[in-house]
Amino acid sequence: MSELQQALQSVNWGLLAPVIIIQFILIVVAVVDLIRIKSTKGPKWLWLLIILFINIIGPVIYFVFGRGQKR
Repeated sequence: MSELQQALQSVNWGLLAPVIIIQFILIVVAVVDLIRIKSTKGPKWLWLLIILFINIIGPVIYFVFGRGQKR
């Protein structure tokens, strides 16, 4: 058995699965919101990179700081 297979078998998927699901949902909701919203605080392409590449916290940062004010 390869080292990768051993490492994957040693992961406690019962604890990790909810975190992966929450991260996926946050990313999808943030990207959909980014596409629909007219203006953001900063360029949309930058917010997209933040949402996609900063795990879990990226979408949260977008919702707290990146969204423009609703009018």
